[in-house]
Amino acid sequence: MNAPLWHPSPETIATTQMATLMRRIEAEYGAQLRDYADLHAWSVEHADRFWSLLWDSFGVIAEHRGKRVLEAPEAMPGARWFPDARLNFAANLLRRRDEAPALIAHDERGRRRELSHAALYRHVARLARALRNDGVEPGDRVAGFVPNSEHAVIAMLATASLGAVWSSCSPDFGFQGVLDRFGQITPRVLIAADGYTWNGKPIDTRPRLAEIARALDGLDSLVVFPFLEDAPSLDEVPGAVAWDDYLDNDAEEIDFLPRPFDHPLYILYSSGTTGTPKCIVHSAGGTLLQHLKEHRLHTDLSASDTLFYYTTCGWMMWNWLASGLASGATLVLFDGAAFAPDPDVLWRIAAREGITVFGTSARYLAACEKEGLVPGRDHDLAPLRTVLSTGSALSHESFDYVYRDIKSDLLLASISGGTDIVSCFALGCPIRPVHRGQLQCRGLGMAVDVFDDDGRPLRGEKGELVCTRPFPSMPIGFWNDPNGERYHDAYFATFPGIWAHGDYAEITPEDGLIIHGRSDAVLNPGGVRIGTAEIYRQVEKVESVLESLCIGQEWGDDIRVVLFVRLRDDLTLDDALRDEIKTTIRANTTPRHVPARIIQVDDLPRTLSGKLVELAVRNVVHGRPVKNREALANPEALSLFEALPELRD
Repeated sequence: MNAPLWHPSPETIATTQMATLMRRIEAEYGAQLRDYADLHAWSVEHADRFWSLLWDSFGVIAEHRGKRVLEAPEAMPGARWFPDARLNFAANLLRRRDEAPALIAHDERGRRRELSHAALYRHVARLARALRNDGVEPGDRVAGFVPNSEHAVIAMLATASLGAVWSSCSPDFGFQGVLDRFGQITPRVLIAADGYTWNGKPIDTRPRLAEIARALDGLDSLVVFPFLEDAPSLDEVPGAVAWDDYLDNDAEEIDFLPRPFDHPLYILYSSGTTGTPKCIVHSAGGTLLQHLKEHRLHTDLSASDTLFYYTTCGWMMWNWLASGLASGATLVLFDGAAFAPDPDVLWRIAAREGITVFGTSARYLAACEKEGLVPGRDHDLAPLRTVLSTGSALSHESFDYVYRDIKSDLLLASISGGTDIVSCFALGCPIRPVHRGQLQCRGLGMAVDVFDDDGRPLRGEKGELVCTRPFPSMPIGFWNDPNGERYHDAYFATFPGIWAHGDYAEITPEDGLIIHGRSDAVLNPGGVRIGTAEIYRQVEKVESVLESLCIGQEWGDDIRVVLFVRLRDDLTLDDALRDEIKTTIRANTTPRHVPARIIQVDDLPRTLSGKLVELAVRNVVHGRPVKNREALANPEALSLFEALPELRD
């Protein structure tokens, strides 16, 4: 067994909302729940009771709930949750209306802005009335080309209050990237900033806005708020109206429009690295109930907490962060580069704002360690009790780093899910210990399993991550997919009636989960499947390497492993460093994991949400086209992998 790095005290466990729920289930249903495994099994086997109990426990605000919880429970896809319910997503996020802070917004320029829950309600009321006056109706799309600021949250909530559909991209998306997304959903209103700052560089987005607005069919209004400048001129953006001029300042109350549980709330987008992005439609009720479960139970979030996640508005973690308002928490927003103006910026903010739950990416934590940061020594992180990590697999060494250099007494939760479900399949558990390299648990109410190629469950072996029963945050479907064919092919073609998520995973003896990488990026040398994360975890141990990317190159009748590395400044890959990398990998994995070729590059291509794109690099190496370069934050990096002489022999 893997000895835990941390475990909660009995006193802490007893006070968690998860323990409270367990006691309620035992009292009301006579269940015997000894531990989390029992609770999870009960939540899956009694899904209707479980989700109904959560609705009541969380006090979901609704015009009507109805008696039916799950219709067609065997249909996947096709099951419907709370088919008689009528609610409004924004009403649940705006339930708290006192003077305590709701939003605290920071940016890399050092600006700080704060809105109370009461002030947030007033701002949403004014924008909601303006949108309604502009003719926005239920089901209409409102798009945001927005930095992570209070304006983005206000715009999303105003949209949701009307029963309209919110969809956002961060302002670092290029023209074609925006058009590939918003062009498919034809928004009536586009809300945008005048610009943003990245790594100290001011970037004016007004010329791009004018181009986007001209290209979007059916666009009625373009609303621009100041972010780069205090009073930006809109002369070069024909037809644009300033945010302050658009608002209806006479509005004091919000007329929350009740809609069905499965009414569309969000349209999110797949990465788009293999073609035009899929437009994934998520429901208001499913998103609300799933996020409440993940916040209140798996993160033990309450109204006394301050929640932060380093994200942009083009990543689903922004939607997840925003839902923290439904628990009454204070949200801390940050827009800009994570290391700007200096590497300590996010930890300074954590100390200043008393952040209790700090969310970020695995890549950020690895970069902090490489940078030599010791946040626990240099900042007062006394209130911090949870660190969340997602975006890619968190290495064993990053677990060590968090407990050594950030804080020894906290819950480190590596979480995993995705845009596809706007939530998580595996995440944190405040009543369980933390084991090095593992995600603590499979989510409550989620029948998560790992299958072999023949659809048989695996334990202690690697296979396909699946979910065998319906859950509330399954997408309604894809936009412009009337027969559901693309939706079916994306998730249900591998195992009929079973959600196949596309992750290569393993359930551990501790009942935790390890994600070994994306299934479509799995390496296959000599017919042995290897997850790329297995190699990345070892390479991160090498001090000279900042980050790496691994692919399988077709070679003869087999596949050989090729590793690309980005080194610290002024370092050059030589035989000694190659040997160090190979030795580290071989000593901790198997000889088949050792790359046949290791090549230094100056940059690695990644999506706009920061994820490495192994498939795009693999295509370039094999001389195949990369279908959608606009989906990449740095498409120019792909040229570094073209016709490399090191890959010819």
